[in-house]
Amino acid sequence: MPSDLLVGRGGAGAPIVLVHGLMGRGTTWSRQLPWLTGLGEVYTYDAPWHRGRDVEDPHPVSTERFVDDLADAVAALGRPATLVGHSMGGLHSWCLAAARPDLVTALVVEDMAPDFRGRTTGPWEPWLHALPAEFGSEQQVLDEFGPVAGRYFVEAFDRTDTGWRLHGRPERWIEIAAQWGERDYWQQWQEVRAPTLLVEAGNSVTPPGQMDRMRTTGAQATYLRVPGAGHLVHDDAPREYRDAVEPFLAQFS
Repeated sequence: MPSDLLVGRGGAGAPIVLVHGLMGRGTTWSRQLPWLTGLGEVYTYDAPWHRGRDVEDPHPVSTERFVDDLADAVAALGRPATLVGHSMGGLHSWCLAAARPDLVTALVVEDMAPDFRGRTTGPWEPWLHALPAEFGSEQQVLDEFGPVAGRYFVEAFDRTDTGWRLHGRPERWIEIAAQWGERDYWQQWQEVRAPTLLVEAGNSVTPPGQMDRMRTTGAQATYLRVPGAGHLVHDDAPREYRDAVEPFLAQFS
């Protein structure tokens, strides 16, 4: 019986769980669902601190909390799943694969690396704190974030009677990202035994060379860099993303 943490999106066969990035949400995978549901039984997932502006999690912010929550969601399926993770979701997916290999068949990790130590959230904190709690129109969201990310956030934010409301609190999102500047996740990555496809944006947010290094240090890792694509590779370069991910996932359907 699927967990109430997962939303079924259709398809049949082996389960595929889509795991969003920081400030994202399960609803942002809408443009990928038509082809992903041809490869398995697809579920989306909302991570803690991304379930609504007034929905707090009782636990302290930590990677371990995210991984435990994701583990609960996947375990409720009663069979291992392939995890397709973007950014933060990629990190939590490979940490789960390391901690609970019984739950994970395979991984797609999109534009995330193990070591952001020394990088701070300082440069973008003022911008994030300045975001309105609610945008009055879709166009305002697009103007703030641009055409690709704007469309993504229109789908992530809560729709209200008066606009589009942030589905979490900026101070929590900053706290989540700040932790990545204090620790690395190489050990967790090196413990992953599941087959993994690494997809790096040409205009990546990751430290240079790290995702390629993941390819050489992973047990069963393949790597693709998508020139010209931004951090949201699956939306910014959808054809290239699908051409890589579809045959990879087909091995496990």
